[in-house]
Amino acid sequence: MSWTLACSAADLEEDQPYSADVDGELVAVVLTEGELFAIRDRCSHRDVMLSLGDVEDCTLECVAHGSRFDLRTGEALDLPATQPVPVYPVKREGDDVYVNLDNPITQES
Repeated sequence: MSWTLACSAADLEEDQPYSADVDGELVAVVLTEGELFAIRDRCSHRDVMLSLGDVEDCTLECVAHGSRFDLRTGEALDLPATQPVPVYPVKREGDDVYVNLDNPITQES
């Protein structure tokens, strides 16, 4: 697995998505309920940054049309989005947070 530095753990606040450029790919890194998640920072319905949305119950809501995405699976839970968003492995090592883009946990359909 190829891990790439996404951000510092100090950049993250509970339930506040953080947009990170990981090798040219925008990834929303989210700390919620004590867990870290990394999801492509782009709604599958429209090209809107998911990191601008709200986190609730392990979901991330798109600010454009209200579609929610499961942070664990990337599944679109509400219309108008119907396609999932890739979710990536993420880990914390010391003060740094790393993401692996090579092996998504889930992928777009």
